[in-house]
Amino acid sequence: FDETFVAILTRFAPALASELIPQMYDLTLTLKEGVRRIMESIESIHYSEMLEMISAAPIRKGFSEMLAGLASCNIPFLIVTGGVSEFVRAALKGVPEGVSSIYGMTVDHSGPFLKISSDLESESELVAKVRLLDRFPGSRFICIGDSVTDLQLALRCDIVFSRGRLSSYLEDRKIDFFPFENFFDIARILDRIICQPSLEIS
Repeated sequence: FDETFVAILTRFAPALASELIPQMYDLTLTLKEGVRRIMESIESIHYSEMLEMISAAPIRKGFSEMLAGLASCNIPFLIVTGGVSEFVRAALKGVPEGVSSIYGMTVDHSGPFLKISSDLESESELVAKVRLLDRFPGSRFICIGDSVTDLQLALRCDIVFSRGRLSSYLEDRKIDFFPFENFFDIARILDRIICQPSLEIS
């Protein structure tokens, strides 16, 4: 979902996105400052177009099958996006069965320009995903991520599935993770290590 969010920023604020996104990727600009500057430079009149764009984005293969597998193992599934929670709902056509909650930024589009806010805001992130972990003390956590918005979360989780830019960050930090291309990959591995822990991963 965060990959699609970047595509939206690039389309509706191309100049600022091309300047600030590379700085966020190389960690010289905080996500909080960069995302806010880009989002709040976009006129509210474009918000409906943004929702249409996200609604047309394809979901990575195996999502519903992964949700079914997690449910059969009694593993709750929460979506925490570094983008806008309403964008995720638009992409998923609502909240699918098997998704416990969706967290992310909220958007006020009542004025001339978008205004964003988040209940998980920190000094450096608009959506500090690790703050959600503190709401579930004593739990073990699984991270599924692909970009810089998932880095701090991945560093805190017990099991990490990674692709794209996140994998480079984790490799640089010598953090173990399971690579994946689609949700079928994740479902298969979780079935082996969580639902059938006596089996070895192949």
